[in-house]
Amino acid sequence: MKALLSRQRGGPETLTLEEVPEPVPARGEVRVAVRACGVNFPDLLVIQDLYQFKPPRPFAPGAEVAGVIDAVGPDVDFERGERVILSPARGGMAEKTVGAARHCWRIPERMPFDEAAAFMMTYATSYHALKDRAHLESGETLLVLGASGGVGLAAVQIARAMGAHVIAAASSPDKAALAREHGAAAAVVYPRGALDKAAARALTDEFKAACGERGAQVVYDAVGGDYSEAALRAIGWEGRHLVIGFTAGIPKIPLNLPLLRSCQIVGVFWGEFAARFPERNAANVAALMQWYIEGKVRPVVTERFPLARGAEAIARLQARSARGKMVVTLD
Repeated sequence: MKALLSRQRGGPETLTLEEVPEPVPARGEVRVAVRACGVNFPDLLVIQDLYQFKPPRPFAPGAEVAGVIDAVGPDVDFERGERVILSPARGGMAEKTVGAARHCWRIPERMPFDEAAAFMMTYATSYHALKDRAHLESGETLLVLGASGGVGLAAVQIARAMGAHVIAAASSPDKAALAREHGAAAAVVYPRGALDKAAARALTDEFKAACGERGAQVVYDAVGGDYSEAALRAIGWEGRHLVIGFTAGIPKIPLNLPLLRSCQIVGVFWGEFAARFPERNAANVAALMQWYIEGKVRPVVTERFPLARGAEAIARLQARSARGKMVVTLD
């Protein structure tokens, strides 16, 4: 079978498409014939040895796949032929991959494989963030940084389903428009690159104007960098600033800001939550699947790449030019 392999530390250009043996499922595992693999920011980090999990090389990136089970190990409740999401997965950018059956989720017949592969990491992360970590309430104002990306758009849709007033923030007018198309009430376009003090103050003023005099009750921060402090300065009293990711770098936050606003800076690590509390995570996934069936949430798949061009998809993430969710598709 074919797999897109990382044999050395580096960027997407170091990945190579190679023939490898088919994996064999062990006890408690299933093998999935991959139909689509979601492309996520951790895929870029893991091939550069910058992620918290460092698999032994060679390995294929790709942590969420959708496909059909074609083999099962002992002690598995799934059967061959079932349509599933496998997430977290190992080596998803390959024609077949194996993973723990406990990480498998049956998907509705109406859900196509590309949307299924774009669903779990982004929507489960955003739902956990907004429901379990921020305790977002109907009527509250949510400011979403990176609102046109995979997790950002998921947060916009989920927050709307929860009854929140959503303000999107993105790096270009077309990205801001995409977020508004999917439920944001208003949008702020922020400049790209480092912000000096004047630019940071100006951005805070824009956030405040968009959020209203009470400020943002919740900030969903998937960007980091200089944008985090600018957003935190626009948070309301007893607000919650959710730390999701750092596509613009890890920020340095003056700790007087949480004191002055009596607010919380809240970390979000969905993968660890799912491992520690599988029953709670399963309930969250069930709620999300029901919302998908009801049409309240739906992944925004904007680009599809064949396996041979998987590195190109990861490079788009590196350049911060992606909109919505990208997936690698296989016949």
